[in-house]
Amino acid sequence: MATKVLMEALSPTMEEGRLAKWTRNVGDVVKSGDTIAEVETDKAIMELVARGDGVLRARLIDEGATAPVGNLIGVIAAADEDISAFGAGGGAAAAAAAAAPAPAPAETAPAAAAPAPTPAAAEPAGATRSSPLARRLAAEKGLALSSIQGSGPGGRIIRRDIEAAAVAAPAAPAAAAAPSAGSKPTGVAVSMQIDGEHKDVALTQMRKTIARRLGESIGPIPTFFLTSEIDMTNVGKLREQMGAAGDAFKVSVNDIVIKAVAIALTRHPEVNAHWMGDSIRYFSAAHVGMAVATDDGLIVPVIRDAHLKGLGAIGKEARELAKRARERKLQPAEFTGGTFSVSNLGMFGIDQFTAIINPPEAAILAVGATETKPVWENGQFVPRQRMRVTMSCDHRIIDGAVGAKFLQTLRQLLEAPMMMLF
Repeated sequence: MATKVLMEALSPTMEEGRLAKWTRNVGDVVKSGDTIAEVETDKAIMELVARGDGVLRARLIDEGATAPVGNLIGVIAAADEDISAFGAGGGAAAAAAAAAPAPAPAETAPAAAAPAPTPAAAEPAGATRSSPLARRLAAEKGLALSSIQGSGPGGRIIRRDIEAAAVAAPAAPAAAAAPSAGSKPTGVAVSMQIDGEHKDVALTQMRKTIARRLGESIGPIPTFFLTSEIDMTNVGKLREQMGAAGDAFKVSVNDIVIKAVAIALTRHPEVNAHWMGDSIRYFSAAHVGMAVATDDGLIVPVIRDAHLKGLGAIGKEARELAKRARERKLQPAEFTGGTFSVSNLGMFGIDQFTAIINPPEAAILAVGATETKPVWENGQFVPRQRMRVTMSCDHRIIDGAVGAKFLQTLRQLLEAPMMMLF
């Protein structure tokens, strides 16, 4: 019995996925649990596994294409099973291409070098017979198969037809060129105006989600901002002492801020909350998200139970999560469930900024750079390390005085960091 390959919800907030790479070819034998594709979700690159045993008979979307969650993208069945009924569910053209007779040996490219046809080439595949290699070459050269006369058996378009058409029309622009066989699939389609004045880059799944969630945040949420300048001189001394004890004890300013935030949240549970629409959910544990910049945008991995962890453990976990985030290897459990977020741009020399709340959280802390400033103490100016933080607060949950008291506690912890040991 045939098994449908569906675009699965591989993250809690995923609404659609982009197929970054097929890891199995049509005709490959697969077992339940085998990885058959890599899917770009809104958070990471995840593996899509087979849900049944058999042969991968059809790949109904192409590498780089996007499909909503629940859409049919492939078929697993017995080698001799009729799968024609599945063609309309996820792309009749691709199904026809998968069911077409195998190309002659001279036209057969190695499996690894012959990816599924790109959307530009697959469009006429249902009406125009062509070899997989010809479809790929046509896509690379920006040629429409429907305009090419095939010279193969039964009028089939083969490689020499594509090469001849390319010579006849050398100036044809490749409006949506497919990745080369040796390139790393990125799932990002690029089109460039003929005169070269601009290029349009398709949104990644992460950037789509960022845009949607920011719209959900900045519009409906009544937000106010609280800024405080904190003396970080003692934090600097603590970091020096820990660093002198060895690399295993080195921590960043951000690690210490996360620990201080976690403790402050346990003392002010009214800030450690989610807006649930018709209720407010208060948390006893502090699960602190830390914004990490990737090539595709921000993602917020979560350090769970940060109030219970030492600085060294937080530092190690933060580094590992940041690395996995940039490699797009985070698992859903690692970027969900946060109760409060921290965004730090201090390493870029930004002294102060405001961050947008990550709903349904009640607040987010924006951390600026630590700078040496002259401070008037005991009748003279002395150099002190100062850092500005700004908390964005959801006024539906947090009142001004509540946010101010939270920042007051945070300042006390950071100005006397030994307090975090008790």
